[in-house]
Amino acid sequence: MTDTTHPVCGTAQGDVRGRRRGPVTAFLGVPYAAAPFGPRRFTAPAPAAPWTGVRDATAYGPTAPRAPYDKPFDVLLPETSMSGQDCLNLNVWTREPGPGARLPVMVWLHGGSFTNGSANEPAYDGSAFARDGVVLVGVNYRLGADGFLHLPGAPDNRGLLDQIAALEWVRDNIAAFGGDPDRVTVFGESAGALAIGRLLTEPRARGLFHRAVLQSGACHHFVRPDTARRIGERLAGHLGVEHTAEAFAQVPLDRLTAAQAVLRRELAARPDPAVWGEAALNSMAFEPVADGLALPGPDTGVELLVGSTREEYRLFMVPVDRFRTISERRLARAADTYGVDLSVYRASRPGAHPGELLEAVITDWFFRVPALRLAEAVPGTRVYEFAWRSPRFDGDLGACHGLELPFVFDRLDDAGNKLLTGADAPADLARAVHGAWVAFASGGDPGWAAYDAGGRRTTMVFDAGACRTEDDPRRAEREAWTGVR
Repeated sequence: MTDTTHPVCGTAQGDVRGRRRGPVTAFLGVPYAAAPFGPRRFTAPAPAAPWTGVRDATAYGPTAPRAPYDKPFDVLLPETSMSGQDCLNLNVWTREPGPGARLPVMVWLHGGSFTNGSANEPAYDGSAFARDGVVLVGVNYRLGADGFLHLPGAPDNRGLLDQIAALEWVRDNIAAFGGDPDRVTVFGESAGALAIGRLLTEPRARGLFHRAVLQSGACHHFVRPDTARRIGERLAGHLGVEHTAEAFAQVPLDRLTAAQAVLRRELAARPDPAVWGEAALNSMAFEPVADGLALPGPDTGVELLVGSTREEYRLFMVPVDRFRTISERRLARAADTYGVDLSVYRASRPGAHPGELLEAVITDWFFRVPALRLAEAVPGTRVYEFAWRSPRFDGDLGACHGLELPFVFDRLDDAGNKLLTGADAPADLARAVHGAWVAFASGGDPGWAAYDAGGRRTTMVFDAGACRTEDDPRRAEREAWTGVR
C-alpha cells in the first residue's frame, strides 16, 4: 500500500522519504555532496556516498558551522543552527513528486555576508512556491573560513564550488521530484546574489541554470588574492597557527568560528584599507576571491531579474543607533571614499539629514548601481526596486536590506519575518512580488518590460497598493555613479 503522507523519490545516491502536508511535499536534509570534514576539510566538494534502503528526509539536516550575528542582529535576523558534519545538504519542496511532472525549478542561495544564514530558516520555507507550481530547492553551503578563506594548499571559493555541486545535483536528480532540469532559475539575496554574480561568469556553472534572480547583490565585489592572503594570515595569527589548510584543519570548530567573529568585529571597528584592502569598504572579511571584476557578456544565455530595496543600508544603521547620529564630517568623508558628488544627493533630497544622505550613497554604491550595471551589460534584463517601508524602529527602518524576502517567499505570517516587517505587512504586495518571481521562473516574463526596452530604463517599483513601472528612477543619482545619460 502506498504511503501518501510520506512519498518516496529516487536520487542517484539512493531513495529518500519526504513529508506531505496538504498539497506540498518536502524532502529535507538531502545530501548533495560528502561531508566536508576529516580528509575532505577545505577541499572541493566530493560526491555524496550512496546509501541502501530509504533515507528519511522529513527533518532539516545540519547547517554549516558559523558564529552567531553580533547584537542586535542576532535577534533581528534569527538563525537556525543544527549540528552535524553532513552540512552539504539541500531541501526540496514540490507539488508533484515523481518523474511525471515537468515543473519549473528555483534554487535558493541564502544570504548572510558569506558567514551566516542557512537554507533551513523558517523564512525560506518553499511551500508557497510549491503550492504555485514551482519546485523549490534551498541549498546549504560552506561559510566563513571553511567556505571562503584563502588557504595555501586548498582551492579558493569552496562555498561557490558547493553551490555548483548542488546545481549539478539538481540537473541530475530534480526530475524525480517533478522538476524540469531544463528550466532552472537560481535566485539569491545579498551574499547569495553576489555568489550568483560569480556563477554567471564561471565556466563550470554554464548550462546548470537558465534564469537568475539577483536580489541586493550583483557582480561587483570580491577580494583580490593578495587581500585574501592578508586576511588569512591575520586569522591565523589570532589562532596561533600557520596559514595553511593543514594547520587550520586542526583547530576545533568552536575556536575557529569564535576567531572569525573577532576578525569581523576588528574589521568593522577599524576598516583601514592599508590592513584590509578592498574588504575595508564593505566590512566583509570572507568573500569570493578573484583577480578582478567580471561582468557577464550579452551572450550569457541566462535571463536575468535584478534589483534592490530602496533604502538597503538602513538595516546596518538604524538598529545600532547610527542613522540619526552621523555627522556632516563623516558624510563628507564617505562621499570622498566612494567617489561620488554629494551635491547631487543634497539637491534631490532637500532637508535630508546626514544619516539619510549617507544611507542613500552607500545603498547606491553597493546595491542599486551594481544591479543597474549588470542590467546594462546583459540585454533583456528585468529590473525591480522594492520600496515598501517597514514601520519598525519608528519608521526609520524603511525599505531596508532583506525586507523583500518575506514577500518573495510569501511568508508574512512567519514570526521571525515580523521582526523586520512589523505585524501588518500588506498581503497584496506579497502576492504581487511572489507572483512575479513565479512568473519569471515559469516563462521568463515577470510582468514588465526589460530595462533597456525601447530606449528606456524601465524599473518595476513594488509598493503597497502602488506597484508601478518607472523610467529611470532617481536619474541624477544614477548618473552621478555611471556617467551614462
